[in-house]
Order: sequence, then C-alpha cells, then structure tokens
Amino acid sequence: MAGRKIIVIDDSKVIRVKVREMLPQGNFDVLEAKDGKEGIDLVRQERPNLIMLDFLLPKLSGWDVFQQIQASEELRKIPLVLMSGRKEEVTEKIAEPFEYFEFIEKPFERGQLIDAIKSAFEKAKKPRPPLKVAPPAPAPTQETAPPPVAATTAADAAKIKALEQKIVAMQREMVALKKQVAQIKAFVLKKVK
Repeated sequence: MAGRKIIVIDDSKVIRVKVREMLPQGNFDVLEAKDGKEGIDLVRQERPNLIMLDFLLPKLSGWDVFQQIQASEELRKIPLVLMSGRKEEVTEKIAEPFEYFEFIEKPFERGQLIDAIKSAFEKAKKPRPPLKVAPPAPAPTQETAPPPVAATTAADAAKIKALEQKIVAMQREMVALKKQVAQIKAFVLKKVK
C-alpha cells in the first residue's frame, strides 16, 4: 500500500511522468492533474499528503490554485512544492523567502526533487497566523454606489490596454515554455536511449 498521496498538477505530461519516476517506488500514490481546475478539485477531494504545483497552468493558473489553497485553513497545512521553469514568475507574485512552501525550478534532477519534498514537509510544520475573515461588505448607498457606466469609459479603455499588454507578455512566456518543453523532451529522449 502506498504511504503518501501526492498530487502533481502540471499541464506537461512529461513533467508528471518524470516526477512519478523520480519518486522512490512503493512509497507514494501519485495522482495527476493536467490543469489548475482539475488540480484544485482533486486537492479538495483527495486531501493529499503533498501537492506539487506548476505555476503556469491552463483553465486556472497555478497562482490562482495557490491562492485557493492558502485561503483554506485545512488545505494550506498540506506540504506544497511550487514548480516553474522561471523563478521570477513566482517571485513576481510571492516574495521570498518562501516560508511555508518549497520552490523547485524546472528542469530538475531526482536529488533536487527529493530535497524539495523534504523541505516542503518541514516548512508545512511551521505555525502560521490564523486566516483573517473579511467582514461582509456593506450594502451600497447612493454615496457608495458605483459610478454610472459612461463615467468608467476611460477607465475601461485603460483596463483593456493593460490586458492587451498582459496577453503579449503571456504569449512571450508561452514561447519560452514551448522551448522548455522541447528541452525536457530532448532530455527525456536522451535518457531513454
């Protein structure tokens, strides 16, 4: 019987298989999710002993999954290893040092993975401040009601421009990720030969 249940949330089958193969045989029951939505649903359903989470995912980003995990008193106690091909993607959203979870940069070797998992278990034991529950928002009054639609047109244009810039940045990141996947594939093919 498997000792520990691990959920690997990564859109790359190569990474999911690589993690499974790098773990010691017989000690882990590895469950896989190919996108963030499937991943967070699996985490809630299975309550694993460890979560390995890619930061860039389809349907629901790794950042969104991370936030949902951290927003739950129960889920945030689960040891977590964040994975990314670029550490700066993570540090843009989460400041170092990573006090309650571990980070591993892709591609990684077996020893690095094992060390990251051990570290994640240690960090998960640290006491955390309780979650703060936000008070319910007051009902809008005439003074606090949102401005009429016509008044937000310039703001909407600025938001659209910002979103377009984010799309361009994400397209650049996708090109970089495709390159990383090609490198991982070449690495795996070289190891298989």
